[in-house]
Amino acid sequence: MGHEGNVIAELTADHREVEDLFGKITALPPGTKQRKVYADQVTIELVRHSVAEEAYLYPAVREHVRLGDSVADKELEDHAAAEQIMKDLESREADDPEFDRLVGRLMQEIRAHVDDEENRLFPQLRDACSAEVLDDLGEKVRRAKKAAPTRPHPSAPDTPPANKLLAPGTGLVDRLRDAFSGRGKQP
Repeated sequence: MGHEGNVIAELTADHREVEDLFGKITALPPGTKQRKVYADQVTIELVRHSVAEEAYLYPAVREHVRLGDSVADKELEDHAAAEQIMKDLESREADDPEFDRLVGRLMQEIRAHVDDEENRLFPQLRDACSAEVLDDLGEKVRRAKKAAPTRPHPSAPDTPPANKLLAPGTGLVDRLRDAFSGRGKQP
C-alpha cells in the first residue's frame, strides 16, 4: 500500500506484496500460528486490492479496452472465486486440516489472476488509455484501497455504483474489528 504511479504500477506493486506474503506462508512449517497471521495479511491486501479494481479498474476496462465487458466480467468471476476461498479461510486456524488446502487454492487462484492481468489486461489497458487516464486511475485506486473493506464479503456488490457506495462503510467496520481483534498484525 502507499505506492505511487499509474494504475498498472500500483496494482503490480500490490501483486508483488501478496506474492511476498505467500512466500512467507510457505516458508513456515504447516500448523505454525504465524501462517494464520500472514494469511490474514494476504486477505486484507487482496480484499482492498479487489475492491479498488472493481470500483475503478474494471469500469475503465469496460470503457477503453476492446471487448472490455467480457474482459471485466471474467476478472470479476476470478475475484468472486478468490473471495469465497478467503471467506472459507477466515474461520480456519493454521492447525486446521483445511487451512493448507484453502491457502493452496487461494495461491493458485491469485497467481492465475495476476498472470492474466499482467500479461493480458494491463498491456491492453496501456495501449488503450493515455498516461493521464492511467495516472488518474492510479490515484483513484490508492484512495479506494484506504477506505476499502479488509475482510471478504462475497455477497457484497462488485460493480458501480453500489460497490462504491457501500465499500467505505463496510471498510470502516472491518478496520474497527481488525483494530480490536489485532487481526493481521504481527504478534
